[in-house]
Amino acid sequence: MRAVVFTNPREPVQVSEVDLDPPGPGEVSVAIAAAGVCHSDLHVRRGDWAVPAPLVMGHEGAGQVMETGPGVSELAEGDHVVLSWIAPCGQCRYCLAGRPARCKVAATVVAPGGVLMDGTSRLSLGGTRIAHYLGVSSFAERAVVPASGAIKIRDDAPLDLVALVGCAVATGVGAVQNTAAVERGATVAVIGCGGVGLSVVQGARLAGASRIVAVDVRPEKAALAGRLGATDQVDATADDPVAAVRDLVPDGVDYAFDAIGLTSTTAQALAMLGLGGAAVLVGLPPDGATVSFEPLALAEADQRILGSNYGSVRPAADIPALGSTGSWTATWRCASWSPRGFRSSPPRPRSMTWSPAAPCARC
Repeated sequence: MRAVVFTNPREPVQVSEVDLDPPGPGEVSVAIAAAGVCHSDLHVRRGDWAVPAPLVMGHEGAGQVMETGPGVSELAEGDHVVLSWIAPCGQCRYCLAGRPARCKVAATVVAPGGVLMDGTSRLSLGGTRIAHYLGVSSFAERAVVPASGAIKIRDDAPLDLVALVGCAVATGVGAVQNTAAVERGATVAVIGCGGVGLSVVQGARLAGASRIVAVDVRPEKAALAGRLGATDQVDATADDPVAAVRDLVPDGVDYAFDAIGLTSTTAQALAMLGLGGAAVLVGLPPDGATVSFEPLALAEADQRILGSNYGSVRPAADIPALGSTGSWTATWRCASWSPRGFRSSPPRPRSMTWSPAAPCARC
């Protein structure tokens, strides 16, 4: 099959012929219909993160089950699935406690090793084993994944759009609903209005936030956030974003979501908080990035810093809910990959927006 192979940041990625083994016990083979191109993929391409290599890229995707391995009973050939880049083992103490986003096997075996749950790879190139990326590797015509990482969704959901639920939507909405547990009436700032940030906006809208301030360096992206539920927009190139947010919400916001992951935007999120506020770190920085803060000020203001990995998602419950709660339209331009190759800004933009089936916070 054809797949996008990353070797090292000094060489271009290659679309290569890669061999894929059949699914093993507890695994399924999926024909990839579409895969989103996430900023995490750019981190890999740039060499910002230490990853096993060579590897087949991609961690956000959707498709149809082609084959099931021994012991798989919950999925069948032809099922439509969204791929989750955390496939819970169901047996570690985090999974048993109902927090599958912290799955120990996913965090300590699958992700760092470039393997599946049994510690081995199903991918090879020229007879040599190569790595999976986050147990998914969706930039390919097919993928073998753990069954717990192939989440069945309704058959009428458009696969080329719903692929975004596998990362951007689940991460953004989950950061609001699961990590932060934003309350109705809360005030929210969202720094960065890309795929994840727009999903944070929509999650805040679902939560019933009273003010949702969207901040971006591109005014058109902040304006799009307004169409998706933001009550206010800030052009970060025209104003000091912290001052602009505090002009709109003088007491500071209850929740500030950094959906970019720069050290500067994390510092801005902290500076936007009011008393008792929480800065939620959703966007991911390169390895080794550090941010300083004043512990006394944080403690005296009763504030918190929350890390949000994959929106603290519960894949088996949250992904089907996100795939069925909203309506899907083609209004947001983005890059995506299909088995026919990359597509970005084509003549008729393939673009994706998820609109929650809930009234706007302003209604």
